[in-house]
Amino acid sequence: MFSVIFPGQGSQLVAMGKEFYDKYDLVKNLFNEADEALEKPISKIILQGPKEELDLTINTQPAIFLISYSIFQVVKIKFNIDLHKAKYFAGHSLGEYSAIACANYLDFKETIQVLKKRGDAMQNSVPNGEGGMLAVLGTTVENIEKILDDNKNDFLAEIANDNSEGQIVLSGKTQDLQKLSHVFKENKIKNIKLPVSAPFHSSLMKKATEIMTKELQKLNFKNGNNVLISNITADEVFNASEIKDLLTKQIENRVRWRESIINMINKGVNEFIEIGPGKILSGLVKRINKEVVVNSINNEEDIKKILKYE
Repeated sequence: MFSVIFPGQGSQLVAMGKEFYDKYDLVKNLFNEADEALEKPISKIILQGPKEELDLTINTQPAIFLISYSIFQVVKIKFNIDLHKAKYFAGHSLGEYSAIACANYLDFKETIQVLKKRGDAMQNSVPNGEGGMLAVLGTTVENIEKILDDNKNDFLAEIANDNSEGQIVLSGKTQDLQKLSHVFKENKIKNIKLPVSAPFHSSLMKKATEIMTKELQKLNFKNGNNVLISNITADEVFNASEIKDLLTKQIENRVRWRESIINMINKGVNEFIEIGPGKILSGLVKRINKEVVVNSINNEEDIKKILKYE
């Protein structure tokens, strides 16, 4: 039994998806459709860079979605592999939108347009440089929560991503994260400041939530083909109005990725297929459970690994 998973921000790289773009007209058509929908040359930014422009959140979010969606369509149409046989679809943060579109809850154009707005809203929710994110390695969620609680009078930070065993990401104001980093060092806990300019998945994203609440209400959600696993609940969701509500909450709340993977495994999933650029989620899944099979699909050679699902 397998699940299909879609990566989020941080998996982007210049020229991602180029092999599929060069070979398949259906991918060229999707790139052209994306350029028109966004009213900007996102295809050029993806294929040629520069990296600094691709890394802008307003570009990164629609770009990663475009690659994930394109690969999904190649797998389905050109290789006749039915990924809708999956027990679940799930995505990490922005990847949840890829899961929703590929499962047919939302159409391609609406998804890519709303991701441009989401990226813009999240990037501009806090003045540039005032907030950030800190990756914490080699400790537990419970230990981090205790440290945050013990120091709540000195600084404020929130768990943004519970990614895997020993990999947790925190969000907060830059000055608070500096104090927190010092506390972690005193406790011999490894931590790394991430190269992002905003404190995603925290209460500092309130302005973005307000914008996205209005934007999500405009979208035409349908009943999709697959059950989703929500970032917010780490559990099943397939009701269109509930999905809309959870996407709104997702902006300020913790991405419960570790719990999502564990829940899928507990419900019988023993294989994960990552559709999209990079192998970040595949690595996280393996950290959570070494026994499951994980395949990441980045090129045609990778697709051959999942031909059994034809």
